Amino acid sequence: MELNKYIEHTLLKPNCTEDDIINLCNEAVEHKFYGVCVPPFYVQLAKKAIKKADVKIITVIGFPLGYNSVSSKVEETKKAITSGAHEVDMVMNIAAFKSGDIVSVQNDIQSVTTACHLQNKQVKVIIETAYLSDEEIIQACKICANCEADFVKTSTGFASSGATVEAVELMRKTLPAKVKIKAAGGIRDAAFAEKLIAAGADRIGASASVKMVSE
Repeated sequence: MELNKYIEHTLLKPNCTEDDIINLCNEAVEHKFYGVCVPPFYVQLAKKAIKKADVKIITVIGFPLGYNSVSSKVEETKKAITSGAHEVDMVMNIAAFKSGDIVSVQNDIQSVTTACHLQNKQVKVIIETAYLSDEEIIQACKICANCEADFVKTSTGFASSGATVEAVELMRKTLPAKVKIKAAGGIRDAAFAEKLIAAGADRIGASASVKMVSE
């Protein structure tokens, strides 16, 4: 398995510096990772650091809590794409979802998805599985599929737990084949990453990427 091709080399710490981002991008180019996942503020810097290398730039929207207004998420998405992002990982409005306000959840996801697809960019929806029951994971996946999201993503990495094999298996069983899965949060070794891929993950979001491909 060419694990590097699955990896989005990630740095989303609140105290990350320009030097940290440049180093992240250099590592991604060196190890031929699929992409880098960086804060919106650093998308332009990542674009300059990666130059013409075949490494995608991914950023996050409504991160990490997801209850931003729809209009702010859409504007954030447009700005990220203009700055050079190829894909965006948006956080679902978990507060609305847990309150049973499914109309607001759908509007949230659909609005960002439309903004991305109009620019031929991909969108991943972070459903934050740590906060959801199995039934809620199934429901969230169905909403994402109905909104034509490209991926459903397990976690932000900021919750009490991250990706699990069980959650990925459930997501894969629920989602149509055209909707892919990104596993993220707490993935620190190659063995775990490979288990997640075997369970159905198409991408791996991780900060320990260099260690993983060196194992």
